[in-house]
Amino acid sequence: MTAGVNDRVMNALPLPVLTIDGKGVVTHANAAAEAFFDMSLRVMQRRKLSDFIPFGSPVMALIDDVRQRGSSVSEHRVDIGSPRIGAERIVDVFATPMGDAGEEVIVMLQERTIADKMDRQLTHRGAARSITALGAMLAHEIKNPLSGIRGAAQLLEQSANEEDRQLTRLICDETDRIVKLVERMELFGEERPSERGPINVHGVLDHVKRLAQSGFARHIRFVENYDPSLPPVLVNRDQLIQVVLNLVKNAAEAIGSDGSEGEIVLSTAFRAGVRLHMPGAGERVSLPIELSVRDNGPGVPADLVSDLFDPFVTTKAQGSGLGLALVAKIVGDHGGIVECDPAPRRTTFRILLPMHRADDGRASEL
Repeated sequence: MTAGVNDRVMNALPLPVLTIDGKGVVTHANAAAEAFFDMSLRVMQRRKLSDFIPFGSPVMALIDDVRQRGSSVSEHRVDIGSPRIGAERIVDVFATPMGDAGEEVIVMLQERTIADKMDRQLTHRGAARSITALGAMLAHEIKNPLSGIRGAAQLLEQSANEEDRQLTRLICDETDRIVKLVERMELFGEERPSERGPINVHGVLDHVKRLAQSGFARHIRFVENYDPSLPPVLVNRDQLIQVVLNLVKNAAEAIGSDGSEGEIVLSTAFRAGVRLHMPGAGERVSLPIELSVRDNGPGVPADLVSDLFDPFVTTKAQGSGLGLALVAKIVGDHGGIVECDPAPRRTTFRILLPMHRADDGRASEL
């Protein structure tokens, strides 16, 4: 094959592939590698591989092993995370000699994150659904007594002095707060199928952006990075708005009210290769529609990442910890997944959804 054909074949591969010479310098990289390392081929070709993976990484020892053996070597679950490409990037590494000389080595990376994310997503769904019965129980067992407590406090307030009125007012305010919390919990107990239709996700993102800019995120700059050819998704529009609004509000709160350089990036993309095996389903479900919300806030504490979508887990002093759990439930009910890529100044919440198909099985168009 000619060099041009080789380049086209390499760039068609969905996995990052690099060619390393005998001095450890990158001589070639495909488009997936450029995206993975967030670096152009021209820049990469001026550097050694050791310049953009962690010091002492097993990848370098793996390449040396390939040169010594003259045969292919692989290693699984290698962390090559760095501040540039993300705090945690777990990959499977495959390396093989290029030609007979044995100096040049081809390295292919297969990111483990997406498989691990899908496994965690099923756990997130279970966590959200595990409080379905709790939500229904709370509605009956707590809201009714609270109504009586609030009514009694209002009666006492009518004959109380000013000092005692402050206490009765406190009782009313606290019962109202608990009722709101219980009402949010009730949403987890909603099992009725919602009305769904083909929705253009860009309309939803634009609507949420207008809401945010007119209120809680008026001080933050929004950047849109949309794929205009994206097909519609089969969702409940109001619920998708709620999901995106929760993520944008979280992003704005992470940036803070005094974040003069605050930025939220709303992105969409078509990812043809993402499939998820659903329990009880006979075949894998394709999730090609990607929506993401990225902020340049301080990031998510490492000890909370794995439990971020569980109920009552929050980084906010006054937070209830139900927002992201509700996001996970709604997205899961629509057959999708949601995950967080935590990184200081680059935290991304990513939603993957199935696209809407017409009755004949073809992707529909709006």
